Amino acid sequence: MDKKTQYHLWYVLAAMAGLLLFQALWTARNIEQIPYSRFQQLVKEGKIAEAVVYDSRIEGTFKDGVDKKRYFVTQRVTGDIAGELDKRGVKYRGGVENTFLAQVLSWVLPIAIFFVVWAFFFRRFAERQGIGGLMSVGKSRAKVYVEKETGVTFADVAGV
Repeated sequence: MDKKTQYHLWYVLAAMAGLLLFQALWTARNIEQIPYSRFQQLVKEGKIAEAVVYDSRIEGTFKDGVDKKRYFVTQRVTGDIAGELDKRGVKYRGGVENTFLAQVLSWVLPIAIFFVVWAFFFRRFAERQGIGGLMSVGKSRAKVYVEKETGVTFADVAGV
């Protein structure tokens, strides 16, 4: 009898944690944190392609990749950044800071939806295969049909 591979929740969680760690490390390599004075200098030199202005920070992309990085982030200092960006021809837009609840929901909600869809399809597959639900482990759906008297004796079978 061959062993069935069992997938536990811990394997799934470990794989997801690995993917999140990989994503965090990959994006951190491409983002350069620059001081605001350097940001102003890069705007004057025309090296900023796009910027998103938040209440406390500015994020954006370089035109040709400064120091082999494509994205940047800096702390916002002055209020009249729009005029300077307009003058230099930089595309910009305002951004809304993410709240903690929105951040958590952006991670939890897709995982929950995936789990619900997976459980639905697993349940349908299990019903088709006769496995039953999760709580029917060890239960057999076989029915025993035994006659009280079969009419066959040992002598009939053994040929004695």
